[in-house]
Amino acid sequence: MKIDNMNMASLRKFIDIGANLTDPMYQGIYNGSKKHESDLSSVLKRSWDSGLVKLIITGGNFEESKKAIELANTDDKLYATVGCHPTRCSEFEQDGNNPDEYLNNLGNLVKENASKVVALGECGLDYDRLQFCTKELQKKYFELQLKLNESLNLPLFLHCRNSADDLYDILSKYKFQGVVHSFDGTIEEARKFLDLGYYIGLNGCSLKTQDNLDTVKELPSDKLLIETDCPWCDIRPTHAGFKFISKENKSFPSVKKEKWKANHLVKSRNEPLNIRQVADIIAAVKNEPVEELCDRIFENTKKLFFNKN
Repeated sequence: MKIDNMNMASLRKFIDIGANLTDPMYQGIYNGSKKHESDLSSVLKRSWDSGLVKLIITGGNFEESKKAIELANTDDKLYATVGCHPTRCSEFEQDGNNPDEYLNNLGNLVKENASKVVALGECGLDYDRLQFCTKELQKKYFELQLKLNESLNLPLFLHCRNSADDLYDILSKYKFQGVVHSFDGTIEEARKFLDLGYYIGLNGCSLKTQDNLDTVKELPSDKLLIETDCPWCDIRPTHAGFKFISKENKSFPSVKKEKWKANHLVKSRNEPLNIRQVADIIAAVKNEPVEELCDRIFENTKKLFFNKN
C-alpha cells in the first residue's frame, strides 16, 4: 500500500496527544551522529495524509518546551505542552538555577503562547529511572508544577512509571483534568486515576504484553486517548498487540536510517502516522468497530484539550 493512496480507512480522524517532534532523530541525528538530512516535513506530510488532524508536541523541560512552541507556530495543526519531565527535574536546581525562577519561566511560556499550549507537562513521577532524579526531588518539583497550574488551569499531561500510588496521592489533593499518558500499569491503578476524572493515554508501550492487553480491554472507551510517543514506543512484531494491526497499517515502506529515503519511514523510529496501529489494536482487544472507537477517542481528545480551539 502506498501512503498517498489510502482506502476508506483514511477517513478516520486522529489527534496524536504525544509526539516528540523536537527529537534530533527527525533532524537525521541518532545518538549524536548525523545519518541523513532533516525529514520532519516529510514526517508531517505523512501524518496529515494518514488522517491526523492535530498533533500535540511534548515539552520535556523549559528549552524543549520553547522548541515545541516554535515548531507549533509553523502550522495551525500543531500544538504543544509545557513542563518538566520527572527525570529532568534536577534542572530546577542545577547550574545555579533558582527553582522559583525556573517555574516562573515555565508559567510565562504558557501565558505568552496561550493559543498553542494545550497542557502542562510532561510532568509526573518515574521510579524506574531514579539515577536521574531522586523520588524526593521528583515529588517536590511535580507538586511545584501543580501549584503553578492552580493559576494556569491547564489539563495535565502526566508521566507515570512504577509510581502510581504516589502519583495518585499527589493528584488527589488537586482538582485538575488531564491524561496519564503512555499508561502501562494495572487495571487497578488505572481505575484510581479514572476515579479522579483523568483519561488514560495509550501507545505502543501500553500494548506490549498480554497483561497490557488485558488491562486495555477493561478500560472504558469514553476515557481513552491515543498517542505514538514518537520517535519512541513503536509496535514491534514481538509485542502482544502486533498481531491485531491491520494489513494496510503494517505495510508502510521503511528503510534503515543509513539508507534513508524521503518517502519512507525509518526502521525503529516511530512516527505519528503509526497512531493507526494503536487504534487497530485497541479496537480488536476491546472488540469494538475501529471506526466507532476512533470517533469516540477523537471526541474525548477534543473535550480535554481543544474546548477553546
